[in-house]
Amino acid sequence: MDRPIRVLVAKPGLDGHDRGAKVIARALRDAGMEVIYTGLRQTPEQIVASAVQEDVDVVALSILSGAHNHLFPKIVDLLRKEGADDVLIVGGGVIPEDDISGLKEAGIAEVFTPGTPTTTTIDFIRNNLKR
Repeated sequence: MDRPIRVLVAKPGLDGHDRGAKVIARALRDAGMEVIYTGLRQTPEQIVASAVQEDVDVVALSILSGAHNHLFPKIVDLLRKEGADDVLIVGGGVIPEDDISGLKEAGIAEVFTPGTPTTTTIDFIRNNLKR
């Protein structure tokens, strides 16, 4: 690896709570990754534009609003349309267990729910990166 892993941490939708996103962003930074945080209330289009512009390896989506089944797959589809098939996409937040398999089928590599140790997320990214 000639450069640090680049991760875009994004909060899609109208969710106004970003403590979890900031915790994971800090943990990834502390693990040596380069983190770009897009801030609150991002549209899927804004997230994908930022991911492409920043040439990231990973998009980490954080959501609490309940709109994950709509927003996460839309972001996956938009990234694919941009030719960013090699970007690892992970999700986290308050996501019911029953929704996780559908999100994975839609292209989310892994879903991390509250209480997941940050080391688990870091290890997953390192072990599943496609570069």
